[in-house]
Amino acid sequence: MHRVVMLFMRAFVLAAAMLFAVTAHATSRATAPAATIKNPVPATAASVTAGAAAFKKYCSFCHGADAKGDGPLAPKDSHPPDLTDATWVHGPTDGEIFTLIANGAGSDSKMIAFKGKMPDQDVWHIINYLRSLGPKGAAR
Repeated sequence: MHRVVMLFMRAFVLAAAMLFAVTAHATSRATAPAATIKNPVPATAASVTAGAAAFKKYCSFCHGADAKGDGPLAPKDSHPPDLTDATWVHGPTDGEIFTLIANGAGSDSKMIAFKGKMPDQDVWHIINYLRSLGPKGAAR
């Protein structure tokens, strides 16, 4: 009986430590300055393809099929940006783009938050896809 109790206690401590580690990692990324967050998904052909599919599913309604900002369901007078040009008003780094997609663009914008609506992995794929569309060497 003592052995079973000890085994249970070890499993409980291990589970608690794992939960703490996962929570600490998620919190550290969420509180890190957006510009310092690195894209954990390599920009491979598979990622770009997955990003194109996720973009079509989540973003094309407002940003357009070609990401030019001409989506058919964009809210009236919202003027979604052209995501293929060299200018990114809300920040050029992958972390800033991730944060914008996750949290939205703020109260003065129609860009909604996708946190909880789209898996993080899809956001990173979308970023890789958008990078493949923009001008080579752009500072965005």
